Amino acid sequence: MTTSGRDRVIDDAARRGIQVEIVERPPAGSLEEAAAGLGLDPSAIVKTLVVKRHDGDFVFALVPGDRQISWAKLRALVGVNKLSMPHQDVALQATGYERGTITPLGSTTAWPVFADERIVGRRIALGAGEHGLSAFVDADGLLDAFGATIADITDELKPR
Repeated sequence: MTTSGRDRVIDDAARRGIQVEIVERPPAGSLEEAAAGLGLDPSAIVKTLVVKRHDGDFVFALVPGDRQISWAKLRALVGVNKLSMPHQDVALQATGYERGTITPLGSTTAWPVFADERIVGRRIALGAGEHGLSAFVDADGLLDAFGATIADITDELKPR
């Protein structure tokens, strides 16, 4: 029997002692719309990015919605010369989740977690393993449960 992404998130959170609240996320055309629909500041929506190391392994980077990953900062922290964002099919294979639903909770492989320091001490929303859902968690509990490395790994979003 196949377990849904949502169930994998809930089960893994329970095993790790993390309280998680799964909520339906209204459709949104922007970060600001998504945040408003969830009653959050955009910085409380945390993107879980799958990042590929040069050796073929992966890491998770937890990035506030109103910021972008700083490749230079993350490379220095991970201790490698090269990092990249894998194709969505590779990310699915590495985590068991489709892009837009990715979370370290319930991932098919427990990759190391690197989190931006700006999420510490906050209640955040992140992917919940399925489209149309968000998982609300206490960031500190999540970071502790994963033994996350916490540092400044982001830059301000550049206008498009």
